[in-house]
Parts: sequence; C-alpha cells; structure tokens
Amino acid sequence: MSNFTPAKPISYGRQTITEADIAAVTAVLQSDYLTQGPKPPEFEAAFAQYIGSRYASVVANGAAALHLCAMALDVKPGDKVLTTPITFTASANCVRYCGGEVVFSDIDETTYLLDIHKVRALLEKTPKSERSAYKGVVPVDFAGLPVDMAAWRELADEFGLWILEDACHAPGASFTDKQGIEHRAGDGSLADLAIFSFHPVKHIATAEGGAVTTNNPKYHDRVSTLRTHGITRDPAVLEENHGGWYYEMHELGYNYRLTDMQAALGIEQLNRAEEGLKRRRAIARRYEEAFAGTPVTVRPVPLGFRHAYHLFVVEVAKRRELYDFLRARKIYAQVHYIPVHLQPYYRQFGWKRGDMPFAEAYYDRCLSLPMYPALTDEEQEYVIEQVLSFFDKPVLP
Repeated sequence: MSNFTPAKPISYGRQTITEADIAAVTAVLQSDYLTQGPKPPEFEAAFAQYIGSRYASVVANGAAALHLCAMALDVKPGDKVLTTPITFTASANCVRYCGGEVVFSDIDETTYLLDIHKVRALLEKTPKSERSAYKGVVPVDFAGLPVDMAAWRELADEFGLWILEDACHAPGASFTDKQGIEHRAGDGSLADLAIFSFHPVKHIATAEGGAVTTNNPKYHDRVSTLRTHGITRDPAVLEENHGGWYYEMHELGYNYRLTDMQAALGIEQLNRAEEGLKRRRAIARRYEEAFAGTPVTVRPVPLGFRHAYHLFVVEVAKRRELYDFLRARKIYAQVHYIPVHLQPYYRQFGWKRGDMPFAEAYYDRCLSLPMYPALTDEEQEYVIEQVLSFFDKPVLP
C-alpha cells in the first residue's frame, strides 16, 4: 500500500479548466456580446464537424435539448415512447413535458444498454390495433458505450418509429456496422435527432449547456426556432415585414439558448476532446488490469465499439458498504442510475419494482469510480488500492 493521501476528495468526475479556457471566456467578457453573438454559431459548426453531423444547435442544457427534440418530433398526449430505465430522468421526462406516455423496457445485462430484443418482443406482443400508439424510442448511449444504432434503425423502420439518441455520455464514441462503416455517436446518419450535454462532468464542459445534432433540415430549423421563443426573423417565412427590426412568433417556444461565454468555453474544450478521450481510455485500461480476477466486475466492451468512458462503472457485492468505505477515504464514487421507473413520479403510472429485473439487479450492484482526464496516476492507484483493500485483495502489477 502506498502512503499517498489525497489533498481533497477525488470525485467520480470533474471538469478540467485551462488558462486557454479562461482566456477565451475573458475575451468574450471584454467583447461587445455576452449572448446571441458570434460564438454559439462558431461552436455549432465546430461541434457538428467533430460529431460528423450536418447540423448542430447549441442550447441551455441537455434536458432542454431533449425537450426541444420531443417538440420537434411532435410528441403529444396519447403517444407512447420507449426508453431505458438506466439513465438520468431527463431522457424520459422530455416525453412527459409534451404529454406523451413513457414506456420503459429492460436493459441488456452485459452492456447496460436498452435491450433491443426486449423492445422488439414488447412491440410484437402489442395488438396491432394498439401498436400505432408507439411513436418513437429514446436509446441512451450509457457511460460512453454507444448503442448499435444500425440495428435500432432497422427496428424503428419496421415499426414506424422515430429515434432520438441520447448521446450525452458518448461524444467521440463509435460503432462499426455490418458493412464495416463506422458511425460516431450522434452523427445523424441513423438516428433522426441526437442530443448531448456539456455539464461539467461530461467530456466537453460549458458549465451548463447542450446540443442537438441531426442531418434533417426540417428538424434543425424547428429546434433552432423553438429554442428562441418560437420567434423567427427569416424573411422567407415572415407573414409580414415591417422593417429590419421585425420578428414574428410562430409557435410557443422557450428561452433555451447558450451564451457566448459558454460557447467560447465549449470551443476551447472541444479542441482538447480527443486528448481527453485518449486519457479516459488509458484510465479505463488501468482499472481493467487492476480488477481482473477480483470481486470487482467490469463488463467488456463489445467488439466493433469504441467506448468514450464518461463513466467507469463496476459491479460489486455490498455496494452501499463499499460506497461508504470509499467516501470515508475521500473517494467520492457515485451510482448511475437509480432506475427511472422506480422514481416516485413514475410509480404513479403503475411502474413498480420487479418490472425491470435486469435494471434493478444492476442498480443493486453498480458503482461509478473516478473517471476524468485530470485524474492523476497516483490518485487512480489510490482508488484501486482502497477498492481492493475493501475486498482484502492485493493490488495487481
């Protein structure tokens, strides 16, 4: 055991802010614009290029991105939308904001992703007279592992569903389809819309912030209008035109815009995105080596997939005890996530424990260990030592 003691708590995730980040934000503060200036469009163009999508719209946060997508997809009361219980609540809440019904389906126990086979079985057993109520699916790229969007596209086309990809955990992740084509998470090639988050613990931080990506100009235009109160200045669609000052509100939208300060920070963070991914993958490899042959279960990455490691999730017995043990030693691990169908809000719709056995079994054992680019080798070794000491196992070389 080393003699290392952390000077401050080691959290499960955190932002990295450089002098270049500070200089970029300071430059905006000294400029003529704090919001609705040149930086959000610049960030959008750079982010779309990085993800590989035709369009990107930056917005206030990931939940706003989800809400805008649900509106753009015309979710309405009576519509049923499928999603996973292992996600942050916003993935489901966006459907409720529009009055739709959330239908949870269980996860694959080896990947923690929404199980496409269980979704197919659910749809097939639904009487054809009721099947038309299902309008879409929200697959979530969990912890940094992307879903097989090619398989989801086939299913969606078969049953007449749209796809909204929650890619908050996976910028830079990818999978290779059966034809050998690589698809980046959120690149617009298969899902109708995708969303990202720029929360501090994510790969790219803007304090709060998010983005919607798509290759569909109709969805892009609607999201861009809805994020700004439903207001347009586009002469091509104005019903009247009183002059250069004139604008029209065509539908009820929201103030979901991103500021120039946040966009400037995002641009600088994006410049280091690949560097951050490389470091995250190195941290993951070290964890995998250290926990091989121990009571700490690490699920392997499927062949053909590139993981982005927003989180490093392990499964353990005595999860609560290990959580408390680590916290007492300044290691702030976290649990991702409490199954959404068990939240009090969703239980009112009839969801209960036992409905999603794999998701519930996962929740009872999961723990997210520290994973972020600024995590030092010394800090990681301390985390490994403490985890293995709980199980009374030596640290492997």
